[in-house]
Amino acid sequence: MLENLKLADGYDGFLFLAEAARNPPALRRHRHVELELNLVVGGRITYVVRGRRYTFPKRSLLWMFPAQEHQLVDRTDDAQYYVAVFKPSLIQAACHSPFYNGLRRKDAKSVLHTALDPAAFDLIRKTMDVLMHGSLDPDLLNREAGFGVGSDFSFRHGDADALNAGLRHLLLQCWRQQVEGGSPGGEVQLHPAVIKALALLGNGEWDGSLAQLARQSGVSEAYLSRVFTRQMSVPLNRYRNSVRLGRFLEIRRGPVRKTLTEAAYEAGFGSYAQFYRVFAQSFGCGPGQGMR
Repeated sequence: MLENLKLADGYDGFLFLAEAARNPPALRRHRHVELELNLVVGGRITYVVRGRRYTFPKRSLLWMFPAQEHQLVDRTDDAQYYVAVFKPSLIQAACHSPFYNGLRRKDAKSVLHTALDPAAFDLIRKTMDVLMHGSLDPDLLNREAGFGVGSDFSFRHGDADALNAGLRHLLLQCWRQQVEGGSPGGEVQLHPAVIKALALLGNGEWDGSLAQLARQSGVSEAYLSRVFTRQMSVPLNRYRNSVRLGRFLEIRRGPVRKTLTEAAYEAGFGSYAQFYRVFAQSFGCGPGQGMR
């Protein structure tokens, strides 16, 4: 799925701090024409790219290239990670020497990433912290996933020129750290049944049972549940509920206003009680308070 990041004119990219405690779990596969950079500042986040699972702890720096379809599949409750995106025009204007040729690639077979040493991590994090001065309210940015989820929202900053200059510096700074650090590997090749289940669940509209999901994935329910948990480090049922929660938030922010109960059932929850429990576990409060 090609995602529209809704970057307004005058902006060469955007930057925001995603926090699991208030950022919606958008777990669908997607790609975009912009280069994406993540810096994990707390907890862990997990992506699936081309049938491989990658888990990144604190101080991880990772890149998603324009044609690289990626899917956030899990994150710890305390996960915090900066998300920066850069328009192709910024990369073209900023990168001239052969040293930066790697930033011009359109795709990558695996996730390019590195583990930063403490000094480099502190430097890059402070750069990102400074660039956030003058940005929109963190609650709003997290609620809209930084770029707008099913709304007319688009990223804004109090000083677009300073942000653009800072993004350019940030890009070159991070690439130097990537080249010096290299990629440590650590990916897990996923079982075909897990890949199939992720694809079926990934559109957020799967409303069948886990037994049906397993049949369509070509294995038994017990086997799928076991191998999914082992390879993804998250139980299958929990992952399905996270997908449903993401779907619920999209429905609630859609053009047709629906009640909490209507949106919960449309998202695939079997009961309001189940929806309430999943919402409260994710956000630390009930939906009545969390959706104000």
